Amino acid sequence: MLIPHGTLIAVADGTRLDLFRNDGEETSLKLSALPTPDLDAHSKESGTRHHRSSANPDHHLQQEDAFCAAVVSWLNHQTIAGKIDHLVVIAAPRALGEMRRHYHVTLKNKLVGELAKELTGHPAAAIEHELKLTHTD
Repeated sequence: MLIPHGTLIAVADGTRLDLFRNDGEETSLKLSALPTPDLDAHSKESGTRHHRSSANPDHHLQQEDAFCAAVVSWLNHQTIAGKIDHLVVIAAPRALGEMRRHYHVTLKNKLVGELAKELTGHPAAAIEHELKLTHTD
């Protein structure tokens, strides 16, 4: 996938969010780490619809789902406010599935690509490498 200059790359799982920006060009990625936003304001309404069931059996999974919803709530707010022009979401497969449920249409329109892979906590160079691999696939 071609990732335009200035694209926000959100790397998430059920407990952590890492943000990067592409300071390079579409064909030459150069990711820079960004500060992690405070998701507390976005987590109040997130994940409240989940109840214990066979599809979501324990409190730990509910917390992960709520975190994913809070991440997307923040991303939705940023895209609607015009603060994000292009977005790539990289998330653990289960987290990505939960996140997709909360995408606003504005976020979907700014989405350059997604990668279902666990990369939270990895350095920018490792994420660049994985994104380059998806470009050649």
